Amino acid sequence: MSYAGKNLKYIRKQREWTQEEMANQLQIKRSLVGAYEEERAEPRLEVMESICALFSINLEQFLFQDLSLTGSMDGDGEGSSGNSYLERRRSLKSDKSKSLAPIVPFVPVKAAAGYLAGYADPEFLDELNTFTLPMLAPGDYRAFEIIGDSMLPTPSGSVIVGEKVASFKEVKNSNTYIVVSNSDGVVYKRIITNDDRSKEGNGDRLTLLSDNPLYEPYQVNATDIVEIWKAVYIIHKAGAQPMWNVDQLAGVVNNLQDQITSLKKKLN
Repeated sequence: MSYAGKNLKYIRKQREWTQEEMANQLQIKRSLVGAYEEERAEPRLEVMESICALFSINLEQFLFQDLSLTGSMDGDGEGSSGNSYLERRRSLKSDKSKSLAPIVPFVPVKAAAGYLAGYADPEFLDELNTFTLPMLAPGDYRAFEIIGDSMLPTPSGSVIVGEKVASFKEVKNSNTYIVVSNSDGVVYKRIITNDDRSKEGNGDRLTLLSDNPLYEPYQVNATDIVEIWKAVYIIHKAGAQPMWNVDQLAGVVNNLQDQITSLKKKLN
């Protein structure tokens, strides 16, 4: 039995590297690191030799010993009996949780693609960076980086700090939320709810609306949504300006005129 995949994941986390950072060290694609760790593929001999050289272990150890049982790897690549990376991360977060300010895990754009699969995985969440905001009341919070102009005047690159919505019924009409769904992944939108909601997920559909009127609203099934976070704070760089241009403003005006014309026709 080969422990190559399990050991690669273990020693990477001991060094506190992401899969991308490990891939850069080995000069291979990040997807290969994931495939090796998930045991969907076996590392080539030259890759294993690079790993052993990088972490100061021999090939026999890497292939046939469970390094998580025989001793953790410290920052210099030498054996140690200390706690594992995940144990140290959890211990650190536990100590921080004793403070008054809630701990906020941060999901950058580069992690958004994996968030849908890992949002409920403690190991995935442990790899996210965290921060605190003293103004937050006690609660369950998460921060998401957003890119694009669909929510202008909120500028691209802003970080939305959201509080977990425990029940679908708690969604307030026209408020802004981070919506995590199987169909769209992570999006930041204004939610328009139906007035006849009776039971959570009972065939209900939500309308997701962009603040930028150039983007058409669309609907998503409530059963397709896995998480909703109510936006409580928006963080962006000082001096960041909404990237409106003349063409966009002209498009907004034309869009509003079309909507007004359509409404007049319906009223008549």
